[in-house]
Amino acid sequence: MRTLVFDGRTGAAGDMICAALIAAGADPAVLGPVRDALPVRYAVGETEKNGIRATTVDVLVDGDDAGDADSDRGHAHDNDHSHGHDHSPDNDHSHDHGHDHETDASRDETHAEGAGVHRSYREVVDLVESMGLPAAVESTALDAFELLGRAEASVHGTDLDETHFHEVGADDAIADVVGAALLLADLDPERVVTTPVAAGGGTVEMSHGTYPVPAPATTEIASRAGFRVGGGPIDRELLTPTGAAILGAVAEGVDAVPALTVERAGYGAGDADFERHPNVLRALVGDGGPTESETARERTAGGALVRDDIAVLETNLDDAAPEVLGGLQETLKHAGARDVTIVPTTMKKSRPGHLVKVICKPADAEAVAERLARETGTLGVRQSGASHRWIAEREFETATLRVDGADREVAVKVASTTDGEVYDVSGEYDDAAAVAEATGLPIRAVLRRAEAEVRERFAEE
Repeated sequence: MRTLVFDGRTGAAGDMICAALIAAGADPAVLGPVRDALPVRYAVGETEKNGIRATTVDVLVDGDDAGDADSDRGHAHDNDHSHGHDHSPDNDHSHDHGHDHETDASRDETHAEGAGVHRSYREVVDLVESMGLPAAVESTALDAFELLGRAEASVHGTDLDETHFHEVGADDAIADVVGAALLLADLDPERVVTTPVAAGGGTVEMSHGTYPVPAPATTEIASRAGFRVGGGPIDRELLTPTGAAILGAVAEGVDAVPALTVERAGYGAGDADFERHPNVLRALVGDGGPTESETARERTAGGALVRDDIAVLETNLDDAAPEVLGGLQETLKHAGARDVTIVPTTMKKSRPGHLVKVICKPADAEAVAERLARETGTLGVRQSGASHRWIAEREFETATLRVDGADREVAVKVASTTDGEVYDVSGEYDDAAAVAEATGLPIRAVLRRAEAEVRERFAEE
């Protein structure tokens, strides 16, 4: 199976993905539809990062076309990757990409970072649909923008069609997303996967205030996408909403680079130089077989669940503060935990205590155990004998509810067996709560309506 692997250990952004795809063998000539639709061109070059030769992609805009755009179009921005928020120009924590973005007077061109009009989600969709792209390319690009739009709508409490993009609705971000879709189609892999993607650390400045990395939109996209995100390895923003949305639209998450007969390896560079970490996104292309879980799925009878290898960690606590216990869900998730359960129990000498049980991937067990010990002060963490669990196939559908003349959207999780039989439909509580607050309906009524709509949808198939 021809497989494309993104190795995201130093993050990802739209231009880095485009550069990595070109370095892995995609032909930049396929980017013509973007140049035809927008006043931009792609500058493809090379650089060196910590001894690694890497490809760079910069989006430039013609000076003749810049006059009608925002006044900041012709300036190099320090807010680097495209975000769904207005970032402060003095942001020291954003992840640089591209080259030194200087005006080329001889060509009367400038870097298009954040350049051009800022568009609503619907305007972006209309623009992409007007480009005359191949159906698969258009679908990929629209999937990425839908992830961006839903993330922004969730963060800001707006409806999808009412959501306005700022940087990610500008010309360069659209060039990144559609460009990545075109380049991916040119490579034509049968399967696309990504290892866990580094988000970075520290804080990021936005017009709404100072936020920890990953930024709110990136966090929301990561929660909806099928890949994992981790902190570090430096205190700098490494994963942007645009990069996360592209990966979320095209790639499934894996825990490590799968077994692969490598045909081509390419590196897409960001602008910043890090002392110990090459600022590149690696792309590998080659022939690779199915994963262990997929092989197990093929061996099972129709209707079976999917085997998922896990480790189960446990510890007993008799002196943990409530605040520490309450924070374990979040802190252990950053270390790799998939699920955390805290059970009140009675310990020796009839003392009240808590049993903490954590499910994680075997490769993450040591890191999760160490984080659990540091957070709670426990003197020991047990690893139980469980080696795997059986899990459902999961996907999300969007239910649109008409309430008082307005459409309201609720995400609905659909669980099915490997032969496609749907056996559970569950509305997302946070979405239902937001609709309930806006409309005055009870939350359980919103959930019932959303779940019923999705059930009917599957019943008709």
